[in-house]
Amino acid sequence: MSRTLMSVGKVWLAAGLAGVLASCTTMDGASSATAWPTASDVVATQSSFSAEGLKALDARLKEAVDKSEVAGLQYALVKDGKVIAFNTFGAQSYGGPPVTENTIYRIRSMTKPIVGVAMMQLWEQGKWKPEDPVTKFLPELGNLKVATKADSITDGLVPATRAPNMNEVMTHTAGFGYGLSANNAVDKEFQRDNPHAQPNLAAAMNRLKDIPLLFQPGERWSYSYTVDVQAAALEKITGTTLGQYLKRNVFTPLGMNHTAFFVSEDDYKTRLATVYQRNATTGEKEVFPDGYSFTVPNHHESGGGGLTSITHDYVRFVQMILNHGTLDGKQILKPETVKVMMTNHIGDTKGVFGGGGFGWGGAVKLAAPTDAAPMPVGTYDWFGIDGTWFWIDPANNVGFVGMIQRRGNAGPGAINLRAESQQLVYKALKK
Repeated sequence: MSRTLMSVGKVWLAAGLAGVLASCTTMDGASSATAWPTASDVVATQSSFSAEGLKALDARLKEAVDKSEVAGLQYALVKDGKVIAFNTFGAQSYGGPPVTENTIYRIRSMTKPIVGVAMMQLWEQGKWKPEDPVTKFLPELGNLKVATKADSITDGLVPATRAPNMNEVMTHTAGFGYGLSANNAVDKEFQRDNPHAQPNLAAAMNRLKDIPLLFQPGERWSYSYTVDVQAAALEKITGTTLGQYLKRNVFTPLGMNHTAFFVSEDDYKTRLATVYQRNATTGEKEVFPDGYSFTVPNHHESGGGGLTSITHDYVRFVQMILNHGTLDGKQILKPETVKVMMTNHIGDTKGVFGGGGFGWGGAVKLAAPTDAAPMPVGTYDWFGIDGTWFWIDPANNVGFVGMIQRRGNAGPGAINLRAESQQLVYKALKK
């Protein structure tokens, strides 16, 4: 039985209604199947999680809002294709309108697994292989240099021994910087003249070719600009833009109708949650300025962190992966492709946040469960710098999506939402 049929089964008062439901459309013209999940789809009875455990999860996440550590929070927990919890707390901004199921979030690096799925579609089609040099698709990256001095991008440069291959581009082991820190000259150069500021991905690659690598390709793992390199390769392979490709091949078939690189002026004003950052000196929450406009396409569609979305849409993406690549009869990936995507592709290379492995598009848990990190081996996850997070647990057929908008932490003693949500979910899960 498909996930959607299970989720809407409670409204099937008679078998004859099945045909009617299959042909219904929503007010925006989308199939009724895309309505799942909503808060109304939470199952009335289930035996997988304890009621007390779910209450504890709910209370702890709500506490972050009650303490003003975040303005608002929304999360969804699914298992076996059923919505176990879908809860909302707080407001889109401090003193602003309440969070609703239509609230839009900047999902930032949770864009990366979506681009990973797009790349897996092309891999299925034989359009790229992990051993392919990236120059097969982006020849402009053929003369990369490597910085051997942490404080200089001019002194001590050496040629890259070879072009990064596609596996390295898919796993943050290619050597590119990112600019998220300022502890080396390469990342400082990203901050000074960031490829993200270019009007399109072709121009971004033309800028990237002049920034040295942090290390020789394949030498280690370092979070990087490589998903935008993936996106540029995708555009070359498909002859279309990243946004057009995702809409046609991922968003539309999955019913992710509120996921996009840009939003309307009205949605920006009324539905987009505000990002805050704690002032390190005063402790006050301050509005974190958008690095670029989400309403005017004056920059390229960033595969590494440019999407906005809603909880509903991202849960559908998660459920597709849990369903081994299919949702509502639409096959996005083959089951064997999903397995490859969620396999560790960096061997015993160290450096991934949390110390795990890395698949094509997200982190893969390799260590046995502990109280602090209770997800089983094989769990696939990632997060966004503005606070969003998710995980996919194929062993238990569990998915979780959490949405907040906060850059950095809320200060000493604040609730660690990512870690504690994981701990509380698995405490509630009946063995």
